[in-house]
Amino acid sequence: MTGPADTLSVARTVDRCTVLGPGVRAVVWVQGCPLRCTGCVAAETLPFEGGTPVAVPELADRLAALTDVEGVTLSGGEPFAQAEALAALLDAVRERRPGFTAMAYSGFRHEALRRGSPARRALLGRLDLLVDGPYAATRHAALRWRGSANQRLLALTGRYAELVARITAEDDTSAGIEVSMGADGSFSWAGVPPVPGFRETLEARLQARGFAPRTEPVPDGRRTS
Repeated sequence: MTGPADTLSVARTVDRCTVLGPGVRAVVWVQGCPLRCTGCVAAETLPFEGGTPVAVPELADRLAALTDVEGVTLSGGEPFAQAEALAALLDAVRERRPGFTAMAYSGFRHEALRRGSPARRALLGRLDLLVDGPYAATRHAALRWRGSANQRLLALTGRYAELVARITAEDDTSAGIEVSMGADGSFSWAGVPPVPGFRETLEARLQARGFAPRTEPVPDGRRTS
């Protein structure tokens, strides 16, 4: 499934994150995924209904203005379900910031994406890094930027090739979870949980203390409690 090239259905965004890819990155979680991986840590992003429509030029302006981040990580949901719009987004940002890097998560294998539609191949060709494959709860592992041992971290350009080689050979361990608290009391977290059942345990403990987790979109794209 793909949407129009000028609009994205977005579940949430974070302007700065250090646990979903190299360096400091913006993150865009798209809404909608054709897969239904058991144990998905972002189950609210699976339905194609419920996202916030965001114009590609608007989001490109926002990303290009983040001069202290080195790139964007695309997650979801399934980014390749909105491949045409995301390829257009990366092109628009790179018109102003040619060195802006791009990483994406996909439940599809790299080989399948290479055989996919022209839009999917176009998005793939604009990525520096790809984490591919479905999350497999039975193979959960505390790996760098991945949740299960079947998922691969692939350098698609030379930009991060040495980093990926070093991670694979020496330091393939979890980057952890990043937690932030807004001035209004809103709570958000990002990252790939190093232990299974992290989200369920966290939300149960919050509820036990009188907090009610809320997963529907909020104005600045954060998940709140």
